[in-house]
Amino acid sequence: MTRGDDHALEERLNYRFADKALLKRALTHSSLSGGDDNVRDLERLEFLGDRVLGLLTADELWRRYPEYEEGLLAPRLNSLVRKETCAKAAQFFGLHDHIRMSSWEEGAGGRKKKAILGDVMEALLGALFVDGGLDAARSVYEQYWTPNLEELSKFHRDSKTALQEWTQRHKLGTPDYDVLEADGPAHAPAFKISVKVKGHKTARGEGKSKRAAQMAAARAFLIREGVWNDDD
Repeated sequence: MTRGDDHALEERLNYRFADKALLKRALTHSSLSGGDDNVRDLERLEFLGDRVLGLLTADELWRRYPEYEEGLLAPRLNSLVRKETCAKAAQFFGLHDHIRMSSWEEGAGGRKKKAILGDVMEALLGALFVDGGLDAARSVYEQYWTPNLEELSKFHRDSKTALQEWTQRHKLGTPDYDVLEADGPAHAPAFKISVKVKGHKTARGEGKSKRAAQMAAARAFLIREGVWNDDD
């Protein structure tokens, strides 16, 4: 079942499909095929679209942050291509009103499921790529991901990554972490670690692993410098 007009969706996307069957397929959920070989669902296009999204995102990050090393680019990319981000993009374009799905899937709230919305968004990018090449997919990518890239890439960003970004942005080099103490039994270790940044006082953190203590130290540093909120 579908509720929307594909022509209206093309208006929203600002793109006209030369092959309308590609758009229809990108919007067809597997629940509608039900094993019927005559119904072509979105799964193959989703597979392709996932790779298209990764390429567009990697290219955007590479160009926007020329000073960032791979270690800073990777977590941003992961946030930008995750299923939840794709679901938000699907909602932005109103794809939920155009998905073709079975009555029982729709009755189960399928139009609101993040997994389904994310899959459809990826399939749409795949369909755009097949129909009009990378430029067609990029034209839609630039309507949602590009203007919101900085905000979207903050999801799941940890304090250690945030500190490294901050030091690179201010040309302060790489933060230096030192183990101050490592105590406790093997089943319950405890670490105290300090972090040093050129021209700034050290900050300390504690945790049950070295990484946890490093994260705590980085968080303490960022809070002290006023670039990290307690509720981040």
